[in-house]
Amino acid sequence: MSSVIESYKLGDVRVEISETDHPQKLKVECNDGNYHSEFTVREYEYKNYKRHMNQRIKKAYDEQYQDEEE
Repeated sequence: MSSVIESYKLGDVRVEISETDHPQKLKVECNDGNYHSEFTVREYEYKNYKRHMNQRIKKAYDEQYQDEEE
């Protein structure tokens, strides 16, 4: 079982960062109650580009709802 490194909210989106079997990779899970996404990032990217990653997550969820409205 992978241990959770960090868990936080970006608006309505719950983000959870956890370890993977690969020593240099982390799993990012995002869920807002309606949509769920999951992807991996390198530990370096998480530590050095977390702000950029959060902006992309927020933008992707916002776009999902915009597409739904059209």
